[in-house]
Amino acid sequence: MIIRAMTPNDGDAVIDIYGRAIAGGNATFQENAGSWESWDQGHLDDCRFVACNALGRVIGWAGLSGVSNRCVYRGVAEISVYVDPDAQGQGIGKALLAALIAESEAQDIWSLEAGIFPENTASVALHRSLGFQDVGLRRGLGRMTYGPFAGKWRDVLLMQRRSSVVGVE
Repeated sequence: MIIRAMTPNDGDAVIDIYGRAIAGGNATFQENAGSWESWDQGHLDDCRFVACNALGRVIGWAGLSGVSNRCVYRGVAEISVYVDPDAQGQGIGKALLAALIAESEAQDIWSLEAGIFPENTASVALHRSLGFQDVGLRRGLGRMTYGPFAGKWRDVLLMQRRSSVVGVE
């Protein structure tokens, strides 16, 4: 596996992986993956990675989104990490998240946030393994409109990783 910077040429694979994760029902409230253009506009220009297999095929991706336009939050970002469902359980998510953490600190980001459905135990365990801590449970944050949980109000576990090298007193 190779972790490298994401390029626009990876857009179709990124959207495909995202769409397949959405179909499983435990990834996001978002109903569809949308377009590469919408994904691109919704994520920070820095801190975008893909994982590729030995044949060069994209099998996972990671990126950051800003949480607010207010200047006090310029060092806070929300993470997204998605792995091809056919390639899960091989350490790809951990490698992507580790790369994202390192690059976020190089870009002066001091706090990373993740909102995860508590039922997504693999994602929760992954984040905890790399220093994310539970901040709280947002009960009934939203109602699913698609998939196996359609009509169900879902809780979201808010997790945070505070850098030990950026913004330290």
